[in-house]
Amino acid sequence: MRYQPHLLVDITPHGYGHISQTSAVVNELVRLKPDLRVTIRTSTPHEYLLTRFQCEFTHIPVAFDFGMKMANAVDVQVAESAAAYRVFHTDWENKVERAAHEILLLKPDLLLANVPYLSLAAAHKANVPAVGMCCLNWADIYRHYCSGDASSDRIHAQILAAYQGADCFLKVQPAMDMPDLHNTIDIQPIVRLGQMRRSDIADSCHLPDGVKLVLVAMGGIDFRLPVNAWPHLPGIRWIVPQAWQARRVDMITYESLQMNFADVLASSDAVITKPGYGTFTEAAYAGVPVLYVTRRDWPEEPYLVRWLKQNGACLEVDRAVLHKGELDLVLQQLWSQDLPPRPNADGASQAARLLLEKLL
Repeated sequence: MRYQPHLLVDITPHGYGHISQTSAVVNELVRLKPDLRVTIRTSTPHEYLLTRFQCEFTHIPVAFDFGMKMANAVDVQVAESAAAYRVFHTDWENKVERAAHEILLLKPDLLLANVPYLSLAAAHKANVPAVGMCCLNWADIYRHYCSGDASSDRIHAQILAAYQGADCFLKVQPAMDMPDLHNTIDIQPIVRLGQMRRSDIADSCHLPDGVKLVLVAMGGIDFRLPVNAWPHLPGIRWIVPQAWQARRVDMITYESLQMNFADVLASSDAVITKPGYGTFTEAAYAGVPVLYVTRRDWPEEPYLVRWLKQNGACLEVDRAVLHKGELDLVLQQLWSQDLPPRPNADGASQAARLLLEKLL
């Protein structure tokens, strides 16, 4: 029987951008290597994984990191995060040993981690080839928020050592600066290109001509907006999550469209979001203008915003204005901007080719 190579994929549950990046790479890798066996470990719901991964995979619902503790999609709980890291790093060496044993039981030929560092430390311990991949790393995020914690030097050193132990770290643009990582390889943006399905939405929702669709997508961490109290804006239909229980004729639930996110985004006239890798890059490549509410002190944000300003149309919207739904003027300002030429997006192919070399 011909040997079937096995890729183990570990993904942080901290937002959906990590799934967006990883799924695009794995989908391309399976296209290049159709006999590849894929196992995905993440606590992200299986139903969401099915919307992103186009290959067969085994899902193990477990998390190997938590990123940062969040009050919502934009506000970090610093004290809670520092405490959680102290607990997570208690008995660290034994934790790595147990995780290494779990990897050996799965018998992968290669680990791809976006971007749980415990997985990378365990793979190094188990002598399993491993690649990190992301636009950020938790060592830098942790140090940014938790450097004042009494245990921060020890914890940061353990996180950094885990990343340094990987065969390489694919630094997906636009990315944070990572001066402490010496095994990085820069690759182009990783983007899932959506299909324009505006006519399908218009037909299914009986939209009149000239209506503009505005997608409200705050990412994979809850950030509910009081959309039922927003003023009615003539000529605009909002696409919002079903969980927000919108009860208005000018609002369409995302789930009712029965389309993947990339297609809904590509079919919209604007998207309202917070700075996040997946939505920012997909909007830029779809030519969809972006209204974003700042994440305040999130250290990745300046890199994402700078990139989007160079490659798309965007404006920051005040959080209070967003909560009130007073968006008519800012949307008109957004739509008056010129869209720059769409940039290259070959990161998924670059990453897949590199991973394929390590599998062969």
